[in-house]
Amino acid sequence: MFQHVRAQQPLIQKTGVIIKSPGEIDVMRRAGQVVARTVKALMAAVRPGISTGELDALAEDMIRSDGAIPSFKGYRGFPGSICTSLNDQVVHGIPGKRIVQEGDILSLDVGAIVEGYHGDSAVTVGVGAITREAQSLIDAADGALAAAAARTHAGARMGDLSWAAQEYAEGLGFSVVRQYVGHGIGRDLHEEPAVPNYGTPGRGMLLQTGMVLAIEPMVNAGTWRTRVLDDDWTVVTEDGGLSAHAEHTVAITENGPEILTAR
Repeated sequence: MFQHVRAQQPLIQKTGVIIKSPGEIDVMRRAGQVVARTVKALMAAVRPGISTGELDALAEDMIRSDGAIPSFKGYRGFPGSICTSLNDQVVHGIPGKRIVQEGDILSLDVGAIVEGYHGDSAVTVGVGAITREAQSLIDAADGALAAAAARTHAGARMGDLSWAAQEYAEGLGFSVVRQYVGHGIGRDLHEEPAVPNYGTPGRGMLLQTGMVLAIEPMVNAGTWRTRVLDDDWTVVTEDGGLSAHAEHTVAITENGPEILTAR
């Protein structure tokens, strides 16, 4: 989350890819499970009539009760512990007084820090009964994430996983956001490399054991183009169409990809 906000300033520091040791990945696995438990609790709590601020408070209480720290709170001035993005909001929605309504779709983006290492995950859920198109969009984001994660192994190229996300979503008639991408993750919430959700197989960075990536397709019902609201955070679709977001933190191990934020 939080890629290229604030007048499109890149948030990934140009310090090179940081390879994690097995011990570091173990700590990140613990952070990932704090995130996973929090996401599951939020999914269960979502209902018509709840406010996004109430969901934020629940998330912060859960993260801190696990002995972790919310990754997002105060990050570059962000006021919430999680991001809550409704309907045409793509990412970075600020939790507050807004009430969730029957038929909405809601993206919940959660990060937690354990012993200095981050975990990051997002899911989009329907609120009560939603339209068939909305459910198809959510399923497309989930499927794009799964397709990309399955190709995240040593010896692959970044373009392989980027293409997998794009091919899956576009094959179902949706579009993938171009202005915002996934990222490396570790001691910093955003590290190199950038992880686009579109690309060409066989192109891009060679993936290595020890890399940890936050893979996060953002899939729109209409155009892939977006704009930022006046709050300087919330990203919405340019055409007002629905958007769904799915994310996991994925480690490249000797045995292949491991989803550290698996629920």
